Amino acid sequence: MPVMTAQEVMDLIPNRYPICYIDAVDELVADQKVVARKNVTINERFFQGHFPNNPVMPGVLIIEALAQAASILILKSPKFYKKTAYLGAIHNARFRQMVRPGDVLTLTIEMEKVRSNMGQVDAVATVDGKRVCTAKLVFFVADREAKI
Repeated sequence: MPVMTAQEVMDLIPNRYPICYIDAVDELVADQKVVARKNVTINERFFQGHFPNNPVMPGVLIIEALAQAASILILKSPKFYKKTAYLGAIHNARFRQMVRPGDVLTLTIEMEKVRSNMGQVDAVATVDGKRVCTAKLVFFVADREAKI
């Protein structure tokens, strides 16, 4: 049973179809860790062009899924509730394996540090327990209506 459903995720973060990549949250430890999942299906719009006859989830969308999972962890904090988390930087991103239709992408985010309205998380995406992508993501948080 998920800790958060897709609808609860959409109530928290601003992303919507076709760019909402979190299907459920399976674990949430306040201000420390989140484990979310993305069920990768052949019906994803990006598979139409990436790549014909060899469908592979683009690396940039794996990073986006990790950033959305990080947003859940950040915005569940009472300090940042009802705000918006923005991706500020991506450090040391490594792609180790392709993600294909039928895969379940497990997104594990661990908080490393938070200062004022900025912070850094350790992000790991896996399929069947094998790492497909790792990165350090830097974020900043602002009011939802703020112009950046």
